[in-house]
Amino acid sequence: MDILNLVNKLEELFSQGRSLPFTHNVVINEDQMIDLIDQMRISIPEEIKRSQQILAQRDRILAQAKDEHDRMIEIANEKREQLISSHEISTEAQNRAKQIISQAQTEAEVIKQEADKYALESLKKLEIEMERSMAQVRNGIKALSYDSDDSDNQNNNE
Repeated sequence: MDILNLVNKLEELFSQGRSLPFTHNVVINEDQMIDLIDQMRISIPEEIKRSQQILAQRDRILAQAKDEHDRMIEIANEKREQLISSHEISTEAQNRAKQIISQAQTEAEVIKQEADKYALESLKKLEIEMERSMAQVRNGIKALSYDSDDSDNQNNNE
């Protein structure tokens, strides 16, 4: 299940809880809370797997870019050799080969930068989602801890 859906369910659970008078504490169903926390524990590794898939996709794109770069260089070298064999246009051939190589290197670098940017943006989004989820889980734990402490204090006062 998507971590954001679980966070929404956690928020719903808190909003459905019964407020304790004169406090900021809320009483919620313990079984539902534990169930949501368990689902989050399961879901977070899925989010990590998704980020690993993004990194793998980035690596595939980089490998394809490198292959394309190598192929273009090979083609450029072959063309250069063919042009060099013709004495009249050898200077022009060398310049064109250099342009092709430069273009291939530029295109490969652009593809690499775009892949890095995509992976970085995806990881940043995932990090924000995970931080948000963790903050909400901590708040839930803190709220439950306060409820438990308040119950203990009330029992001790009686």
